[in-house]
Formats: sequence, structure tokens, C-alpha cells
Amino acid sequence: MQVFRTIWALPLFVIAGLGGQAAAQQSVGVVKELPQVVVSASRVPVPTDEVGSAITVIDEEDLERRQIRVVSDVLRDVPGVAVSRSGPAGSITQIRLRGAESNQTLVLVDGIEVNNPASFSEFDFGNLLNAEISRIEVLRGPQSALFGSDALGGVVNIITKRSDYGDGAGVFAQVQGGSMRSLDQLYRIGYGGDYFYVTGTYNRFQTDGVSVANIDNGNPERDGFRNEMARLQVGVMPFEFLEIDLVGIFSDSYLDLDFGFPLPADSFDRSEVQQRFGRAQVKATLLDGHMENIASASFGDSESNFKDPTGAQSFFSDGEKTKFNFQTNIFVSTPQFVDAEHSLSLMVEHENERQFTIAPAFGAPGKIDEITNIGYAAEYRLALMESLFLSFGARFDDNDALFRDAFTSRITAAYLIDGTDTRIHASYGKGVKNPTLFELFGSTLNFTGNPNLTAERSKGLDFGVEQSLLDGKIIADVTWFSNRISGLVTGSGMSVANLPGTTRIDGIEATVSAEPLAGLALELGYTFTNGTDPMGARLIRRPRHIASANASYSRDVIGRPVNLNANVRYNGHQRDSFGAVTADLDDYILLGIAATVELYDGFEVFSRGENLLNDQHPDVFGFGTAGISGFAGMRYNIGR
Repeated sequence: MQVFRTIWALPLFVIAGLGGQAAAQQSVGVVKELPQVVVSASRVPVPTDEVGSAITVIDEEDLERRQIRVVSDVLRDVPGVAVSRSGPAGSITQIRLRGAESNQTLVLVDGIEVNNPASFSEFDFGNLLNAEISRIEVLRGPQSALFGSDALGGVVNIITKRSDYGDGAGVFAQVQGGSMRSLDQLYRIGYGGDYFYVTGTYNRFQTDGVSVANIDNGNPERDGFRNEMARLQVGVMPFEFLEIDLVGIFSDSYLDLDFGFPLPADSFDRSEVQQRFGRAQVKATLLDGHMENIASASFGDSESNFKDPTGAQSFFSDGEKTKFNFQTNIFVSTPQFVDAEHSLSLMVEHENERQFTIAPAFGAPGKIDEITNIGYAAEYRLALMESLFLSFGARFDDNDALFRDAFTSRITAAYLIDGTDTRIHASYGKGVKNPTLFELFGSTLNFTGNPNLTAERSKGLDFGVEQSLLDGKIIADVTWFSNRISGLVTGSGMSVANLPGTTRIDGIEATVSAEPLAGLALELGYTFTNGTDPMGARLIRRPRHIASANASYSRDVIGRPVNLNANVRYNGHQRDSFGAVTADLDDYILLGIAATVELYDGFEVFSRGENLLNDQHPDVFGFGTAGISGFAGMRYNIGR
């Protein structure tokens, strides 16, 4: 605890002594204006060319051109990502980064960790719609050195749109509807003054859907889905060096379910999920921008209520996560000494996870389980002669008495070869994933937790080459990756256990982006993943081959902007299991097209078609998918 107090005391002492000094506004502005900057790689803004880790950025223009409504759909275009949806839109949706398990990916929304402690520490992407998302960063490979336990496989960082200082007033409204009696409404209002901003967002989506259980197995019943989300963001800047940001998110969803054995079948079960998230952050920028001190507190609460066909409660879970974080960033230049830029980040985090579960239908009594963790992390970044960029990170986790304390680390390198437009990037990291509360203590009719589980540990390595051609009109990147996971937690009869031995995952990620003509943008992606457990068996829900192609064409027609977009996604053969049944799932192709026309300033109409080949092969064995679908709508945007 002495270390804990010392790390906190040093920055607070600096604030007390230098609080009257205002940071240079120009320095802060430069960071905000950089178009190619990522935050998740080092937990501070870093230009993408200087990042050694493999990372993909999806911005709001990408989301709008492709008319993405369900975030997991656009993640299918990201190299190294496998998506598994157990039914139509709204159903439980998992993602796996580079073959790691779905609960080994940390998901952040506006800086809030949203993984559910009461649901195997996973985040269900089925409830995440594109409600005014500004950008998505997908960081692949072990990231425990900066983010702790949940980031063994990587990080998905989601940042939403908001008003900003000096933006003025803004109003946005969007309505769309289409197949399966779907209706989607999205509204935002905001204002940004010189010293404050406020943004409110509301989204409601509803659809009659299709059967959650595969219709080919004789399940014609439609299963509906409804989701409502409200978000409020507020910021104030009482002094030029001090910023205070607050965000609150509430969502409520309803989903019809299908249960059964040995395969899911039509039923009248349903689930109701309520989620509440909040975060407060204070940031002080001192010494003319050479030092930042950031203190934050966040809270997440996810309640899942499952009901049987009679309306009686069959299972209820409530997962809570509370986190306090303090981070100091220091930036120093030494132009007289090897022309170097240095930056250092020091972090301390206190995290508490709590779950309450009750299964009255199974005779399982209600119980509360809890875990507390304190983590200390640091990263040093070095930029030499504007061509070589290195980072060294490490973390020590003072774990709950249930687990051993953990030490993780990560190193990255990026090198720009002058004259050839070549960038070489590489990273190596150690990851850790503590057993989840449900794996340890969960209890249902056919599951009992295992309190003797130990942490999963990994070592991940990647190496890639990025080549730019024709003055940046073509950019290609090929990355090889290898990951070794020991003690992988897996189902064992009616419980879970650590697999003895090492799980091996190797693969290749390749991307090409090109602008061959004015207004025409092409993006290609391919991932090969070979994952096997210690016995040599293929890992389930990890297709060996995943590919995507996206084409976007923009031009003015009769003086008004028009955009056309086409997208093809290929998901290869994969193994899956449901209960005691194991099966091979066929590959499939998804084809979508979209068009947007701006009729006058701020007013657009749009339409899109999904799954135009009507390929209804499922992601998960026994579950259904939607066929060919069409949607249309309009949006109105004034200001920011």
C-alpha cells in the first residue's frame, strides 16, 4: 500500500504546487486535431504510424457509408476478428480476437469497462447498436500490461459522438424501417460553449425478427427484439488546464428466446436486460502540456432476467463493476540528444467485481460473490529521429486472495523506412485472465462453478510489414501472429476446468486499402487462424478463413452528394458444439449494398439491402439467421 500512496501523492503534490499554471492551449489543440491518432494502444493519444501493436480504426464515415446498425456487423470486416451470433439481431453475440476466447477481450465504451462480471466476464455485442458512435479501435494481441485481466486477447475501444467546446448547438434525428417490421429511431441534441458542453442521445430499435432456433429444424415462430438506450455526456472546463467529463448510459432490452435439448426449439422464453454505466473524469494539464494527471471513477451494472413461458423467473443475474483509476502522463523532448521524444505513463487502478445470481426454477438459492484487485502499471515510449518508435510496458496485479498475484509486460516497435514508404511493426506481450465469478461460483440446474480454477496465461507475438504505394493511394499490410495460452478454462461435464498443457493459435492478417479513382475507396481483408487445444483438436467458433471486401464510391449528382457502398463478407468452415452435440458448420457469404443521397444541406435519405444472396448458414450450431432484408430511412443533422 505504500507504493499505492506514493504514486498518488506525487502527481497531487505537483498539482498543488503548479495548479495556477495553465497548459498551452495550442498543445491541447494539436492532439485533438490529429486525424490519425489512437488512444487504446498506450492509453494516451498516439499517431497510428508510431504504434507497434496491430490495431484497426473504424471511423464514423465508415459506419455511415456502410449504414451499420449492429456494431458486430462492422467488426466482421476487421482482421483477426471472428463473430458468433446465436440467432438474429439482438441475440447473444460474441467476438474472438485472434482465436482467444470471447471473455478474453476487454470492451470499453467511452472509457467504461462494460464486460459483465455475472456473465463469464463477457460483453454481449447483441445489445450494442450504432447509436452515434464516432470511432472504434480494435487492438489485437495480449494487452494485460496496461489493461489487466480481461485484455488477454485484445481491446475493443468504442468512442461515441458528443458536442465539444465551441461547437455551438447541434440537433440530429434519424428514422429508418424495413424488413421484419423493424423500426429504428435515433435522436441527439447537444451544445458546446467556450467552457462547457452537453450532449443527450436516445435510441430505440425494435423488430419482429426471425426464429432464434434454426427454421430449417422446424421452428417457424418469430422472436422479437427491442432495445432502448439513453446517454448523457457533460463536460466543463473551469480553467484552461482543467477539464471535467461526465457520462451516463442506460439501456433496456427485451428478447424472445428459444430453448431446448438436444437442440434449441421454438418456445416462449424471454430475457430482459437492463444496463447502467457511468464515468467521471478529471484531467489537469500542467507544465505547458508536459504533464497530464487524470483521475477517473466508473461504474457498471448489468441485470439479466430470464423468464419461462409462464412468465415466471427462471434465472436472474446482476453483475457490477466499480473502478477507480489515476494516471500520470509525462512528455519530454531532447532535440540536442539524439533527437528523441520521451513519454512516460504511470497508472494505479482499484477494481471491484460483484455478482448476484439466483435460479429459482433450478432450486439454486441467491448468492453474492465478489473479487477485488489493485493494479499498478507503467509504460515508457521513445521516439528516435522520427523513424523508430519503441514502447515498454509492465503491470503488477495485487489480486484477491483467490488468485496468485500477476506480473505482465509488453514491448512494441515500429520503424519507418525513409524513401520506401515502408513501416515495420512488431509486438510481444504476456497476458493473464483471472477466472470469472460465474466460472468460480455460478450455479444452475446443469452447471456448478469450480472454485479451484487458476488464471489463464498467454504469450503473444506478432510481426508485420505495411507498404504504401503511389503516394498513399494503395496501402497493404501483412501481419503474422502467434499466441500460446496455458490453463485455458473450458467446459468439463457440468462444470469448468483448466485445460492441462498449451493451447496454440497461429495466423496471418492481411489488409489492402486503395483509392484508384477520385471518390472510389476499396478495402480488402483476410485472416487465417489455426487454433488447437493441447490435444490437437480445433477450437470451436474460430473459422480458419475469414475475408471481406468493401467498395465505396462518392460523387456529386446534380450538385448533391451521393454515396454507393457494397460489402462482401466470407466466413469459412468452423467447428461448433451445443450441449453434447458437436458439428461442422458450413461457410457462408454475406452481400450487402447501401446508398445515401443528400437532398439538401443536413438532410439525407438512405437505403440498404442485407444478405442479398439469402445465405442463412448460422454462426452458432442450432440457431437461426435472417434472410434477405431491406431497409430505408432519413436523417436530419444541424450543427455538430
